[in-house]
Amino acid sequence: MQQQMLPPPQSKFNDIKEILMTAIAVTTRYETIKVKPVTPLIGAEIDGIDLTKSLEPQQVAEVRQALLDHLVIFFRDQPLTLEQHKRFGRYFGELHVHPNTTGPEGHPEILPIHADHNTVRIAGDRWHSDVSCDAEPPLGSILHLQVLPEHGGDTLFSNTYAAYEALSPGLQTYLQGLTATHDGEQVYRSRNRGKGIDDRDRVYPKSSHPIVRTHPESGRKGLFVNSNFTTHIDNVSREESAAILDFLYRHLAKPDFQVRFRWQPDSIAFWDNRSAQHLAVWDYYPQVRSGYRVTVKGDKPF
Repeated sequence: MQQQMLPPPQSKFNDIKEILMTAIAVTTRYETIKVKPVTPLIGAEIDGIDLTKSLEPQQVAEVRQALLDHLVIFFRDQPLTLEQHKRFGRYFGELHVHPNTTGPEGHPEILPIHADHNTVRIAGDRWHSDVSCDAEPPLGSILHLQVLPEHGGDTLFSNTYAAYEALSPGLQTYLQGLTATHDGEQVYRSRNRGKGIDDRDRVYPKSSHPIVRTHPESGRKGLFVNSNFTTHIDNVSREESAAILDFLYRHLAKPDFQVRFRWQPDSIAFWDNRSAQHLAVWDYYPQVRSGYRVTVKGDKPF
């Protein structure tokens, strides 16, 4: 593979249009897969690969490169079994076990994703990076949906590199010296109460992470706070924390940084939690949306 590099991490952009133009420079050549970008900034459709079969090392390497280039990648017509789903995830690292939701019997690494007429609130209906409350948050997540509503149920993804690069240089400098607390308590206990689950004996992860995270593979900087898990900025006043976080959440949610994925049965989305956030749209009640997710372990943000 030959790759023309993305803009270096130190590049400063004040204009979203300039970021969009620069992103077009991604021109990785692939030999074993076909990669079709969905937007200039984020998202690509992957074709020419059968994930129900074992993959060759070059295929795995090119899928990983596509993920690094495009932050979230999409596959169609991949009728995976649970074992095939886990095998695909393990090509990219050890699988994560969710701190709150149990998997199907015999599959602790599998996270069920299901909503129907009995659902009070879905998971993922706020912008977030998966389980960012962990001390070592997940590298990536691989969602396979099998049953879908007739209309709706899309997932939105946002490029956290572009969101950071669109900030003023002064705000970038200010944020680089700060950390923020991410807490699973508020998320999981609220969700469990809605389902009538008694979780009084559980202890949920809580961690502090840099607000500006450096991607361990690309070297690029991106914002790493989200409205789901982040509770406050450390070592600043409550008022300052609330004002800065509110601005960052609204900034990250701008359509300029986004791609919207429309699911079909047996579609797969594989996103990089280190450089993208996502939001599941719940516009299909009382219809069914159902599938499974595997999550790949990550490392400590820096």
